Amino acid sequence: MSGNFSFSFSGDDIEDEGGSNSAAPNVSVPVQPQPTASAFPVAGKPLLPATSHDLHNMLAQLPSKVAYGILDVDLDGVGNIQLPRRELWDVRVQLMAEDQGGDAEPGLGNHDVKTGVYEGGFKSWESSVDLVKVLSPSKDFLADESIILTLIELGCGTALPSLALFRWSLSLRTPQRNSALSIILADYNPTVLQLVTLPNFILCWALHQREELPLLENAFSSEGELELTPQVVAAFDEFLTSRGISLSFFSGAWSNEFIDLVSAKKTAITGNDTKQRTVILGAETIYSPFALNSFTQTIFSLMKQEKEQGNAAEALVGAKKLYFGVGGSLDDFVAKARELGANVEELREETEGVRRGVVRCSIP
Repeated sequence: MSGNFSFSFSGDDIEDEGGSNSAAPNVSVPVQPQPTASAFPVAGKPLLPATSHDLHNMLAQLPSKVAYGILDVDLDGVGNIQLPRRELWDVRVQLMAEDQGGDAEPGLGNHDVKTGVYEGGFKSWESSVDLVKVLSPSKDFLADESIILTLIELGCGTALPSLALFRWSLSLRTPQRNSALSIILADYNPTVLQLVTLPNFILCWALHQREELPLLENAFSSEGELELTPQVVAAFDEFLTSRGISLSFFSGAWSNEFIDLVSAKKTAITGNDTKQRTVILGAETIYSPFALNSFTQTIFSLMKQEKEQGNAAEALVGAKKLYFGVGGSLDDFVAKARELGANVEELREETEGVRRGVVRCSIP
């Protein structure tokens, strides 16, 4: 049996449908890898423990500037949304400047996934854009300020679905502190959260607010870079506080400890006495039988906790119909969810190219 499971995906997964102010993004699509005996576990390599990361500590570790590109997502002919993403070459430059070596960081070499080591978070995956397109028609739920809303993205990586919801919320929600929005972002690798996820949220905020704050206008360069001066970082932090928005970050494997950490954080932010709604998001999280089972158990545990507290909860899952050679599939997830008693509704199906779909799950 192979002691390490990895596969390289080739081809472009997400094409920039509009334009970009930077080089072509590094994105990926699964093709048929060579079969292996087992995706999990990785012999001799324990999974990363569930860990919570403090936002202010993460802000203090940001580089002095980041380079970015823009992904222009066509929303099925009904407008579009432009989502910023930090460039992977910029991540490599930062790591080399810090003497860590960009090629040594898992995910910045030739493999898109090395199971138990790196779970694909540096790349933007096709199903994450499918989730953005599904969320767009119903985004008005963000404007309901009578509830406390929690968004949880598992396996977030570049966090395109959460970025889209964050961007829409800035226009749909009025700046009232008593209308809380909690965004919980989880990725297996802590370096993904630090190097890509958090910078993408800062970029999204800065692009939205640049005309309102001269500080930001001066921080952007014509080369597609944003200077992360102490003043810019402080303005981002202050903005989140003024809008009642919390960003929480978690790394490590999905497990009971992970669920306990996320639940405790959510309760600390939102409490238990107010009307609440939780939306769980996951894109390309079920590419192997092990990942499918642990992901399914995690979202069901989170939804059951919400149901027991009288809160509304649902999960939106985007994935390939079949991950060739590794055993995961959207159909297997749907069957597993229904076996566990969930209501499952198919929201989107892509039949051109690699077949994909998006489903909604809820507990009756």
